[in-house]
Amino acid sequence: MIPPKAAIRAEAEALFAAFRAAGAVPVEADILLPAETLLDLYGEDIRARAYVTNDPLRGEMVLRPDFTVPVVQAHMAHGADPARYCYLGEVFRKQDTRGPRASEYLQVGFELFDRTAPEAADAEVFALFAGLLAPLGLRAATGDIGILMAAVRGLSTSERRKQALLRHIWRPKRFRQLLDRFSGRAPLPQARVQLLDRLAADTPEALIEAAGSFVGLRSPSDIAARAAALIEDAATPALAAPEAALLYDLLSLQAPARAALAHLSGITPMLPAIAPAVDRFAARLDALQGRGIDTVALPFEASHGRTSLEYYDGFVFSFHAADAALPPVASGGRYDALTGVLGQGQSIPAVGGVIRPGLVARLKGSLA
Repeated sequence: MIPPKAAIRAEAEALFAAFRAAGAVPVEADILLPAETLLDLYGEDIRARAYVTNDPLRGEMVLRPDFTVPVVQAHMAHGADPARYCYLGEVFRKQDTRGPRASEYLQVGFELFDRTAPEAADAEVFALFAGLLAPLGLRAATGDIGILMAAVRGLSTSERRKQALLRHIWRPKRFRQLLDRFSGRAPLPQARVQLLDRLAADTPEALIEAAGSFVGLRSPSDIAARAAALIEDAATPALAAPEAALLYDLLSLQAPARAALAHLSGITPMLPAIAPAVDRFAARLDALQGRGIDTVALPFEASHGRTSLEYYDGFVFSFHAADAALPPVASGGRYDALTGVLGQGQSIPAVGGVIRPGLVARLKGSLA
């Protein structure tokens, strides 16, 4: 049963009041926002579902798909840290309205900016959400994208290949295809083989000239540089088998958090680049335990969050109803790098999350 708007608004106001009671300062964000910066930051999924329009004076604009980016923009321009913010309002995303996801819905959120103890901040946000949602009996899920990113950055391969993997971390299928190819588990696509054979036959400049009329936006120098990159990549040795095996192992890691920490600690000597991220994971679990979270039973998945917002770069979490067709009731994570992008060289560790009051009202109705 879909609850009436009044019931949804009541749940939203109650959650908003709880965030204010936790020390958050209420903030507003415009509904119509400049599209360029936002759509570059949100990633492929939201770009495809954003409502975009053109203003004769302001250029391309977008209906607010999320609060975090405009809140971060405002904080980096005017805020002092540490800071806690909360917000309540509609967000807009194109959806298949025949399913359980609405195109316009209320979102209530909490954001924490604190450079002194990031792991404690992670624990504070997660525990706050867990407490507010406890009556619903939801299933929690956690992960840490920072561990996977650290593992990729530490690979013994070319910088070009590492950047390709990092760029596709949020696209699991494409990431797996690249990893299979870079590790030698999958052959080069036939089209790539044929292209490399042609490039080996002559210089890119000669091939461009032989092709006749020039069509497209890329200049000949751009095409030549791309051809050189393809040739260089083809000559790059495959990932060392032990490194590749460890990365595959990391992608498949699903375990209670303390067991996952033990496993990660065990493979760290063989993949030393992840050591700082694993240390942060351990500190976060201790902070969570200190806030009453059972970290022995808390689910952890190293790949969790890889299909969500692309600005997450560390701890990620979500809360789910028993009905798997429903979207997450709540989700959030750490986005330190985003503050650097929007802060024009200045950055601050930050973590936050959102709750869908419409789903809270719906689930409470089913429990009544």
